[in-house]
Amino acid sequence: MKRVVLCGSKRFKDEVLRLGEELKNRGYEAVVPREFIVDMSKKDASMLHFKEISDDRTDAVLVVNETKGDLENYIGANSFAEVAMGFFKRKKVFLKNDIYKPYEEELLGWDVIPLKGDLDLAFKQIKK
Repeated sequence: MKRVVLCGSKRFKDEVLRLGEELKNRGYEAVVPREFIVDMSKKDASMLHFKEISDDRTDAVLVVNETKGDLENYIGANSFAEVAMGFFKRKKVFLKNDIYKPYEEELLGWDVIPLKGDLDLAFKQIKK
């Protein structure tokens, strides 16, 4: 079973959890941020999620990057760090939507794949 670690701002918690369920329904193992489920410190949550991304069983990282205020395709500092970890650990890294312009150079340089809302593009690349 292919394993996908989901990332995203707490502001997008509902969408992250929804996508986690969609992945499970499609036969994938979906890992959502633990801090979305139980109360824990940011430090502990970040360390745990970095370990999930680094895990040899993890095939891909999916970042939920929605519009936040007037910022389209928003990626916060923590999610950007998770993208960097995924890149460093040679995982496929997907953005649910398009490239977040402030990080465009890094995201493109790290071969991050913008799905532009079409999750089937990710499913084709991480077959079960």
